[in-house]
Amino acid sequence: MKYKLIRDISFALLLARWRQTLVAAIGVTFSIAMFIALLSFMGGLNQLLDGLIINRTPHIRLYNEIEPSKNQAVNLFPEYKKYHNFISSVKPKNELLRIHNNSAIIKMLQADPAVAGVAPKVTALVFYNSGAIDLTGNVAGIDVDAENRLFSLKDYITQGNYIDLKNVPNSIILGVGVAKKMMANVGDVIRLTTNTGQQMPLKVVGYFQSGVQDIDNVQSYTSIGTAQKLLAESNNYITDIQIKLKHIEQAPQLARQYQKLFDVDAIDIQTANAQFETGSFIRTLISYAVGVTLLIVAGFGIYNILNMMIYEKMDSIAILKATGFSGRDVNSIFITIALSIGIFGGIVGLLVGFGLAEIIDQIPFNTASLPTIKTYPVSYNPAFYLIGGTFSIITTYFAGFLPSRKASKIDPVVIIRGK
Repeated sequence: MKYKLIRDISFALLLARWRQTLVAAIGVTFSIAMFIALLSFMGGLNQLLDGLIINRTPHIRLYNEIEPSKNQAVNLFPEYKKYHNFISSVKPKNELLRIHNNSAIIKMLQADPAVAGVAPKVTALVFYNSGAIDLTGNVAGIDVDAENRLFSLKDYITQGNYIDLKNVPNSIILGVGVAKKMMANVGDVIRLTTNTGQQMPLKVVGYFQSGVQDIDNVQSYTSIGTAQKLLAESNNYITDIQIKLKHIEQAPQLARQYQKLFDVDAIDIQTANAQFETGSFIRTLISYAVGVTLLIVAGFGIYNILNMMIYEKMDSIAILKATGFSGRDVNSIFITIALSIGIFGGIVGLLVGFGLAEIIDQIPFNTASLPTIKTYPVSYNPAFYLIGGTFSIITTYFAGFLPSRKASKIDPVVIIRGK
């Protein structure tokens, strides 16, 4: 019964100054709406920018690096082990780029519970023969199904179908930059030459566009079998093993383990693309900082309104305390007022924020570098709405806490005597 009475008094005070109450609620609504709209847009932008590289990059890449041998012949002689040997013009190791025993490595990785998928690849340096001109580039021989499953290859195919690499013998998907320079259309036959002089005609079955111009000007795709024929290698020739993990944060640790276990070089995605993670973190931090600032500003508005309400309602507060209401009861009344403003403004703000995100999501966004993106990117992450709703309640609670303490300490005798 007491709680019902406190609630009724709180709403009576709210309605008595409904204009100020409305202004406070609008302040919370605006803050929450901008918080949601800003984080939704920045979250979508982060996903888009990171996806340009990170979604196309394996979490761990196994390969053989071309580097000088660490153990030179002079160091193997016992009589020279106690000396510092200085060797000039050291040449790289005379080893092939192939990963030895790659079938067994792939089977072990596929059985690893931390691994989400494995995609082998053959990398070949080539010249695209365009008349009398040779354009330098590289061709990636891929397992078509694994590449699409792990790296969403089909999302970057602007013309043609990625599955044609598997179904059409001796076929190639050209980067749009390469295709433009060669004036090659889908269905044309082009000729490629490797750095060892091997030549091979390939049929163009599609165009590929990553959104990174430097990649699109040199990169093309074939099937693994076609790449092996292009290099005149056997069907067990693999230069790279691409690994996607179930938890990306395990990449640095597992990369070191795989490097030691399989005696190959390994690089993790954090090392290869550290600048992208840093950029995403900073953009997200700025978004949260702006959103929280808006909520704090709205909290000060509620604080000022409650302070004014207490000043104007001194008589009412004195009467309440004189008729048996304790300081805690008066405290509860003004906390209820603050939370009512916060909850109402927060709910409306979440709805308005969702509406703004929907509007942003429908605005056309066309750019030649991102052919698969048609509208501005927006993320509908439920965490944004949870954080916004929680913060609106916390902010308004603290905005009402100090005024409510002030009201609870009013001495009714002093107020009534003054009157």
